[in-house]
Amino acid sequence: MSPLNVFLLVVMTISAILTILLILAHSGKGTGVSDMIASSMYNSAAGSGVWEKNLDRLTVITAVIFVACICIMALTFPLGTI
Repeated sequence: MSPLNVFLLVVMTISAILTILLILAHSGKGTGVSDMIASSMYNSAAGSGVWEKNLDRLTVITAVIFVACICIMALTFPLGTI
């Protein structure tokens, strides 16, 4: 396995774990983990606050990184080159 594939596996693992944690932190219908932890930081009755918007952005970024790593790994896995 080439150094590129090892690097991609590490980045993919980190982004997968972060994506899972960020998805679990989203609030669903007022029963999410983010409501339990940070309920005093923003008003949950006022809709989506700054914390929720940043959580959305971070989730999308980590998911895109994860998908990009999978696509690059699919192209380069056996030899580490395209």
